[in-house]
Amino acid sequence: MQRRTVLFDFDGTLALGRGPLEAYAACLDEIVSEEPGGGAGSELLAHCQDAITRFDAGETVFRDAYDAIRHTALAHGVTEAQLSAAYLRSRALLATEAAPIYGPEGLPDFLANLAEHADCVLATNAPEIGVHRALASLGIADSISLVYCDVGKPAGLDRIIPGLLAQGPTLSVGDIWLNDLAPAERHGADTALVGVGEPDGEPTYRGATLTDLYDDILRWATAGAPSTPVPLGTGHDSERHD
Repeated sequence: MQRRTVLFDFDGTLALGRGPLEAYAACLDEIVSEEPGGGAGSELLAHCQDAITRFDAGETVFRDAYDAIRHTALAHGVTEAQLSAAYLRSRALLATEAAPIYGPEGLPDFLANLAEHADCVLATNAPEIGVHRALASLGIADSISLVYCDVGKPAGLDRIIPGLLAQGPTLSVGDIWLNDLAPAERHGADTALVGVGEPDGEPTYRGATLTDLYDDILRWATAGAPSTPVPLGTGHDSERHD
């Protein structure tokens, strides 16, 4: 018997909030300051925080807020090695007071219900460090049946999605078309885009937030995927929670 799978992105989809971003910027500031000639680093921190704010306001064209921090830091002389070290240090703080997160409203109940009808799988480019603590803090650890870390999206999904499709219909849910949904569409899976930006493709479902998609995802899991894409905001709740 075939088993349906809903493949979720993590940051920006299940885990919300600026906490991890602020921690990344702070850790980068610390690492730069710790090195000889690094100085106080407060100017770099301010530039990174401004980059986050401008991204959130839609004033930049970066892929996501992490990308905004990366490019801002590189422009101020930070090295790739320092960026990598800061990112790993910040992920060790994930779901703590230093890097708080929260989930979309009603997420634990939604995933518990969904898990009765489909396998809920997580695929993230983030390292495993901090992820399981984050899932526990969000109250969804018991609903996620499988976790893929260090995926290397988008190309990394090409190694995951065919295996899921071999087990049954698959729906990929995420907030970045190129990373989360384009590979799924290419392999014939259904897609659900979280966010209001214009994608490069045409997702099966769209919603401003994940809560907007709860009803659509549950219908897909219980009654099958639609034959044509549906417009933005067809879910039950249009209020933003991110």
